[in-house]
Amino acid sequence: MKKLMCTEAKQIDMVEYLASLGHHPQKVRNQDYWYLSPLREETVASFKVNRRLNVWFDQGTGKGGDLIDFGTLYFNCSVSDLLQRLSQYHPGPAFSFHPHSGSGDRRQSAASFAGEKKDTPDNKIVVLDTRPLAEQSLLNYLQKRSIPLEIATRFCREVDFLLYGKQHTVIGFQNKAGGYELRNEYFKGSSSPKDITFIDNRTEQVAVFEGFFSFLSLQTINSNKQAPLSNCLVLNSLSFLEKCRPLMEQYKQVHLILDRDNAGRNRTRLALEWDASKYIDRSDFYHGHKDLNDWLVHLYHSQSIGPRMGKRL
Repeated sequence: MKKLMCTEAKQIDMVEYLASLGHHPQKVRNQDYWYLSPLREETVASFKVNRRLNVWFDQGTGKGGDLIDFGTLYFNCSVSDLLQRLSQYHPGPAFSFHPHSGSGDRRQSAASFAGEKKDTPDNKIVVLDTRPLAEQSLLNYLQKRSIPLEIATRFCREVDFLLYGKQHTVIGFQNKAGGYELRNEYFKGSSSPKDITFIDNRTEQVAVFEGFFSFLSLQTINSNKQAPLSNCLVLNSLSFLEKCRPLMEQYKQVHLILDRDNAGRNRTRLALEWDASKYIDRSDFYHGHKDLNDWLVHLYHSQSIGPRMGKRL
């Protein structure tokens, strides 16, 4: 499939694209569509898309731009990688590659879509089936993220889910309430209910992760370690950090392995303010990278994984 050019990608309607990722407006005022930010956790919608201009602005971070700016932040990837994603994405009922247009029919259709109630079945993720990881595209994605299959198989499942009448197959990481974090190369979302994942290795320490690929990365880095790893708390959402404080306080040491973006750094600083002797910022280990998995991928690609893997978190 031919790779999209930036000019073509910027014509993709942002409202439809956000819907394809499972994000829907909380309110619509004229051409302004307001969302709970897809880039961070919040309870009041402050992420605005102006559909006429096809641009976005996140009031919580002060960032904004076009679809390219959004996609590279959302997927933590390069422009080239994003264009590849967009080129290979299969359009669904709520997503198409037609140029953004200000026609009357288009606006009427958009208003009608945005006015639908959020609890309609089509725009909710419905998990259909789970099974051991086997789909080749998912195995290729794990390889791209430098996660060995034997490690992913221990903690993840292959999940079929339905969204907007279309079935998708992804990697699923289950939380303690039975919901799943859902990922493949072209999709990032979660099924309800949203919750944390806790792995109890019966130690006096706990390592805290923002997302499950950082957790899988730690398992990869320490795969040859004989002693049991610390307990692991995967937040699946930074909004759960403060709610998990009573759980974390039960342990002698809490190792913070959060993302090195603004949101992750802010939550790390908050925890250090609680008790700097208990909470330890371990992000210096992957300094210069967004998160632990980004560090791991970089090392594999630079063919320097051997000597550095002797270092343990």
